[in-house]
Amino acid sequence: MKIEKNKMVSLIYELRENNSEGKIIEALEEQNPLRFVYGTGRLLPEFESNISFLSKGDNFSFALNSENAYGDRMEDMIIDIPATVFAKDGKIDEEICRMGNSVPMVDSEGHQVTGVICEISESHVKMDFNHPMAGLNLFFTGKIIDVRPATEQEITGTNHSCASCGSKSSEAGCEGSCSN
Repeated sequence: MKIEKNKMVSLIYELRENNSEGKIIEALEEQNPLRFVYGTGRLLPEFESNISFLSKGDNFSFALNSENAYGDRMEDMIIDIPATVFAKDGKIDEEICRMGNSVPMVDSEGHQVTGVICEISESHVKMDFNHPMAGLNLFFTGKIIDVRPATEQEITGTNHSCASCGSKSSEAGCEGSCSN
């Protein structure tokens, strides 16, 4: 069966930075494949385009430049937040507010976003809200493990699993800073 709209696809892949010789970013094996309904907008459009019309057992290998993946890193996505936002009983909560920690926040429109703490001072906390793979050229190699018709529940997104953030949310959409 070929991959097409509303088919449940299971695949494994190795994701590298830049090219086939680049640093491994992520690797999925047959015990834990990526499963998604093709054509529902939950994956990068260019990723889906590169696997369209493949079938069970087919191998794939392709590169995505940063513009077609998670975009370029944007300096305006690195924001100073008043340190008081992280205060608990008048002191910065060091359990949450520590270098490199990913912290869920809410933007001015009420959307949940995740930022990584990259600097802490007495007056502010600098957070990077860029997608973790923003600015990276990506190289995928992998194999299609299975293709089958998706159930209505899978198509409507009530069994959502996000490839980028690992969310197992019961609602369509990502938790955190995913841009899928």
